[in-house]
Order: sequence, then structure tokens, then C-alpha cells
Amino acid sequence: MLQSTGKSKRKSVNTSIDSRLIEEAKALGINMSRAAEQGIAKAISAEKTRRWQEENKQALESSNDYVKRNGLPLAKYRLF
Repeated sequence: MLQSTGKSKRKSVNTSIDSRLIEEAKALGINMSRAAEQGIAKAISAEKTRRWQEENKQALESSNDYVKRNGLPLAKYRLF
């Protein structure tokens, strides 16, 4: 997941968020900017993972099929 560093450049943005969430976050002392950053970073990471899996789907399936047919390569050398 992307990690924000204290030295990163910050940019102000306008966004619309459910007012009940805003009220609850304030009541709990949650820093909404940091929470939003963490949520966006998590969404970015999830989307990058999804895209990587989609782009590499054929290779992953091919590798899995090979193992199903032939077993793990070098399995005879495993000590566990």
C-alpha cells in the first residue's frame, strides 16, 4: 500500500462526503484528511492488484495448469 511521508506535497481538494460520516469522524477525533488519504491509497493498491491479476491471468492459469498436470517443479528437493 502507498505510504504517505511527511515530506510529500499536499494538495487541497473539494469532495462530497456523507454528512453522517463527517459528524461521526469529528466526534471520534478522526483526522479526515489522513483517513481519506489512507482510503484512497487502499483503493489505489486494490485497483493496481486487480489490474495486475487481470493482465497476468493467462500466465497464472498456465502455471497453475502445469502444476496440476506435472506437480511442483523441484518438489523432490523439498525438505518439508
